[in-house]
Amino acid sequence: MTGATIWLTGLPSAGKTTIARELAGRLRGEGHRVEVLDGDEIREFLSAGLGFSREDRHTNVQRIGFVAELLASNGVKALVPVIAPYADSREAVRKRHQAEGTAYLEVHVATPVEVCSERDVKGLYAKQAAGEISGLTGVDDPYEAPESPDLRIESHTQTVQESATALHTLLTERGLA
Repeated sequence: MTGATIWLTGLPSAGKTTIARELAGRLRGEGHRVEVLDGDEIREFLSAGLGFSREDRHTNVQRIGFVAELLASNGVKALVPVIAPYADSREAVRKRHQAEGTAYLEVHVATPVEVCSERDVKGLYAKQAAGEISGLTGVDDPYEAPESPDLRIESHTQTVQESATALHTLLTERGLA
């Protein structure tokens, strides 16, 4: 089976990981080899020691992109629910995939910051509002939304299953599912 990297970008608590895990289960059920490269897990193991400066965020995204391409070039569907706030970092990952001839799809989980801050899965928005942390993507640190992603998911207007189905449909249309 053909591998591919499917990068889900969006704000914290947008639903990236939830959608990725839902899609992963479906793809595994169809016999695909799938890995979910969760941003929090990667930071703990692969990018320990990196902070949240623009430079460190770029390095983190490039490391994840390298691992994703490695997996994808070996027939794995690499689902990457990682914020990746800067367009140039995401573009560098796309170019790496293109250079290697590996399929790459960018999916924007376009959940408004107001909805994300209500979901606040990890309590980050509350901590930022209380002044306990700064540099929260989309609040007091930039998030550059993709201008022309392969798919834009409005996760706040549909169920997780509907979001995963939209992504699965895209994979099917591209000959990847």
